[in-house]
Amino acid sequence: MAVELYNDGQHVCLAFYDLVDEGADNAVQCNQFLIANNGHGALIDPGGNMTYSGLIMAMQRYFPSKDLDLILASHADPDIIASMNKWMVSTSCKVMISSIWARFLPHFTSGRDYTSRIIAIPDAGMHIALGECRLIALPAHFLHSEGNFQFYDPVSKILFSGDMGASMLDHREALHAVSDFDAHVPHMVGFHRRYMVANKVCRYWANMVRTLDIDMIVPQHGARFEGPAMVKRFVDWIEDLPCGTDLMTQASYRVP
Repeated sequence: MAVELYNDGQHVCLAFYDLVDEGADNAVQCNQFLIANNGHGALIDPGGNMTYSGLIMAMQRYFPSKDLDLILASHADPDIIASMNKWMVSTSCKVMISSIWARFLPHFTSGRDYTSRIIAIPDAGMHIALGECRLIALPAHFLHSEGNFQFYDPVSKILFSGDMGASMLDHREALHAVSDFDAHVPHMVGFHRRYMVANKVCRYWANMVRTLDIDMIVPQHGARFEGPAMVKRFVDWIEDLPCGTDLMTQASYRVP
């Protein structure tokens, strides 16, 4: 079932939290997103093969899958884009991903040449036309992938943040917005310490997103942060978090 994050009648942002049953499927919980604007649609991080059937059925109420314009991939992990071949066959959409991952995407397909339908996003990011709006691909390199992008929607003021802000919750908990930040931290901290490469890039990211008008941060795993106050709590928290290579010592690199 879709959760409406935003809907003004012309512009709709949807989140799908329950397409992976992490208990039954033995897979990490992950979220998928649809932005529809005046008859045009973009999926953000549609997931792997286990989410494809549920997603393509659930989105029909809001937007016909056959008319999908774009898939926006934050990076190239399987839970982000492994279903690419099915979307290429069932729609005429194009896929946008970091330029360093664009040539890896054919490994997710059956061998057909989809070069003309893969758009490489430059390291600096770019504006993306969708219907009558323009989304922004924001650089988020090394958070956690070498080539990584987040997608900001200026209409809804939502930042679709990929793995930044992720929490390890089951799908029933994930669909609710964070209400108690301090109680939520234990669900985030281990993931961010391991997956974010270094505090240096977290600080750069925090400086960048503070220049945007953000009402909601919506990660690809777990619960979202709603409202400027909760958004600020998260940005302030990640800015100060030691992570990744900050925590490595010689003890981490020993012959077993």
